[in-house]
Amino acid sequence: MGEELNETQTNRSPYTGRWVAFVRGRIVAQGGTPEQALRAAQASRHKEKIEIQFMSLPFSFPPLLQKTMDVLPHDVDVYLVGGAVRDLLMNRLSPDFDFAVPSNGISLARTVANALKADFMVLDDERDTGRVVITNADGSFTYLDFATYRGATLEDDLRDRDFTINALALNTKNITIIDPLNGANDIRAKVIRACSQTSLSDDPVRILRGVRQAAAFGFSIEKTTRELMKQSAGKVGDVSAERLRDEIFKMLGGPKASASIRALEMLGVLQHLMPELLIMKGVMQSPPHIHDVWTHTLAVVDQLDDLLTSSLRLDFDPEKTSDMFMGLVSLKIGRYREQFANHFANPLNPNRSHRSLLFFSALYHDVCKPETRFVDDTGRVRFYDHDIKGAEVVANRAKAFNLSSDEVERLQIIVRHHMRFHFFAARLENEGQPPSRKAIYRFFRDSGRAGIDLILLALADLRGTQGNDMTQKTWTVYLDVARILLENYWEHPEETVNPPRLVDGNDLMKNLQLQPGKVIGNLLEAIREGQASGKIVDTEHALNFAREELRKLEEGNNTE
Repeated sequence: MGEELNETQTNRSPYTGRWVAFVRGRIVAQGGTPEQALRAAQASRHKEKIEIQFMSLPFSFPPLLQKTMDVLPHDVDVYLVGGAVRDLLMNRLSPDFDFAVPSNGISLARTVANALKADFMVLDDERDTGRVVITNADGSFTYLDFATYRGATLEDDLRDRDFTINALALNTKNITIIDPLNGANDIRAKVIRACSQTSLSDDPVRILRGVRQAAAFGFSIEKTTRELMKQSAGKVGDVSAERLRDEIFKMLGGPKASASIRALEMLGVLQHLMPELLIMKGVMQSPPHIHDVWTHTLAVVDQLDDLLTSSLRLDFDPEKTSDMFMGLVSLKIGRYREQFANHFANPLNPNRSHRSLLFFSALYHDVCKPETRFVDDTGRVRFYDHDIKGAEVVANRAKAFNLSSDEVERLQIIVRHHMRFHFFAARLENEGQPPSRKAIYRFFRDSGRAGIDLILLALADLRGTQGNDMTQKTWTVYLDVARILLENYWEHPEETVNPPRLVDGNDLMKNLQLQPGKVIGNLLEAIREGQASGKIVDTEHALNFAREELRKLEEGNNTE
């Protein structure tokens, strides 16, 4: 039975965003494309005159997208495609924009770049894809990619994509949507569904993308699609390390990172990505640990996420939290929220967030516990040097993923030194001794900016270790250590973290009649430790200290 709509009803219609077929003013069929609506109508009304119309949506375009659409040539069919259309339907801000055209993608990209006074580059000559690079006010980039159809038609292009929610196109001329696979319905149903039986086997990196998008949007993965993911898991190893890395780091930089990693494990993908992580499964630990090493690792990632997205977030309101432990975080170190935000706003690589790198280190911080596990005479499980060996393992994986040398070094530092904060906390809790000025200096000397990451990881590590067994007393001790370290790093760096240089190598050689060599470096470092400890306050003290150290060294050599 047909349905007749007036203009007011049309704006609230369940057909909004769909193509509908009218016969004598009544809706008789609908579809995701004009052709689908027409075919559906012809099945029952083949002798009648059928009119096809798009039920418009009240789109609100981001300024950059609107500006881009305004400069597109009027004689070319240009479609916004993929995730950008999905994001429009979900009222999300898309980071980049992809456009599909019948031909001359590179040429169109160059034309748009000139019109926007932006940079241009050929992205893929074989696929006729050009990129417009927009430099934003904060120094970040937005990319506009223009590609020739991957197939004979636009619909062929869309059907060849990964998931139905991304198989959407927006006609930039008349603002209509082409949705051949009912992706808009899946968006409303919050479902991730493969476009075809071969979507995942054709490009296995799509498995990671589907898991990531499910976590990011709060969607579920449809049952058949999950099975297709499992069937194609073994092909992940055929994908380039760079593409796998990019998906993993986007996953770790987004919401529900631990759930995504667990999903990769359940789908049989993780063994082809980072098999060394799975060795942690079932490796038991002594109290106060309440989990095996693998479950603990995922719990740490969860707790790190909670820490960064709740009490240390810039807009956090301590009055609105019911979590006493997060309230204590706000009380003890909440005044550093802005500094934390700035810390994470400066990644080591513009293509990967600082947060994702920290979460990657959290995944690997205990990776060598299985191989270092032993039980001592008291029956307690020990993991000596798991931090040192773990630093080597994380570095190897980082290099395999072709991370930058700075990123590899940062990961090594975090994993290598992740136990130091726990030693500070144990001493304060058991002996009432806070970290000394010398200990603070050495902590940041060895870790640098990674010291901030180590503090956050330690807090998450504690909660991931003890869970609900953690006492307020222990948590307060950890937060006190965190406060002491952060105060020194951000409020008094010239006193304990990075004391001003009082003398240099030339001063020591001149005043102590020394020749260039290792002794000079050792003396300079000893002087800086003395400054950090408050024992050396000026140049005269520094030189006298160096003379005394040199005398002790010479006496020691004579004794030998």
